[in-house]
Amino acid sequence: MASEITPMKREDNVERDGDIGTCGYLLWGLSSFILVIFFPFSLCYAIRVVQEYERAILFRLGRVVQGGPKGPGLFFIWPFIDTMEKVDLRTVSFDVPPQEILTKDSVTVAVDAVVYFRIFDPVMSICNVHNAQRSTQLLAATTLRNVLGTRAMSEVLSDRENISQEMQRILDESTDPWGMKVERVEVKDVKLPVQLQRAMAAEAEAGREARAKVIAAEGEQKASRALKEAADVLSESPAALQLRYLQTLQTVSSEKNSTIIFPLPIDILSSFLKK
Repeated sequence: MASEITPMKREDNVERDGDIGTCGYLLWGLSSFILVIFFPFSLCYAIRVVQEYERAILFRLGRVVQGGPKGPGLFFIWPFIDTMEKVDLRTVSFDVPPQEILTKDSVTVAVDAVVYFRIFDPVMSICNVHNAQRSTQLLAATTLRNVLGTRAMSEVLSDRENISQEMQRILDESTDPWGMKVERVEVKDVKLPVQLQRAMAAEAEAGREARAKVIAAEGEQKASRALKEAADVLSESPAALQLRYLQTLQTVSSEKNSTIIFPLPIDILSSFLKK
C-alpha cells in the first residue's frame, strides 16, 4: 500500500540527515576522498555564494540538510552528494491576465489585476509546491474569477478596495502552506462592452439634462416670486415706478443705442379711445 504524502509544515523544515544508510556513508567518504585528491581545484565546486536577498536549500542524498537554508554569503557543500536550490526572498509582482467574467447581474466584463508576494519560508516553497510563482499566478486568476462572479457590476466598478482585500485574504490563506505571503492585490482595470458603455453614457446624459431642467424651473419659480414682490412694492408708490422708468432710460442710453423706446401709459390712451 502506498503511503500518503503530507505537505511539509514550518516546524518540519529541519530534516534529520543523520540516518543516511550505509550507501550514503560510502558516497560521503568517496566525496571526501575526491575533494582531497583534487584540492584546491575541488573548491571551485565545493564553495558556493548566495546573495543577500537569496537563500540556498541543500539536499544531501535527497534529504534537506540539517540547519535550514544557507546564506547569505559563503558556504560549503559536499561534491556529488549535495545539490542546491536557490530561492529569491524579494517581493515579486505579476499581472493577472484579463479575465472574461460574468457578474452576478449577468453582465460580461474583462478585469485584470496585479499581485505582490514574497517567500517567507524557502524550504516550504521548494518542498511543498512545484514552481511556486507559476502556481500563485494560476491561483490568482481563478480567485479573481470566483470573487467577481459573486458581485454585481455596480459593485465591481465602485467597490474595488474591498474586492482587492478579499482576494488578498483568500490568496494568503491558500499560499501559506507553500511558504508564500501575498502582500497586496490591486484590481487594475475593468473593461465594459462598447454597447454597455454607450447605454451608460446615454443614461448619465439624460440624468444631467433632467437635473438641469429642474434647476432652471426652480430658478424661474424664485424669479417670479421676486418679481411679484417687486411689483407689489412699486404699486404702493407711483413715484417709485417713475423713478424706475428713469433709471431704465439711463441704462439704455449709456449703451450708445440709436433707438430708445418710451413706454406710453395705458391710462392716457384709454381717454382718447373713449372720445
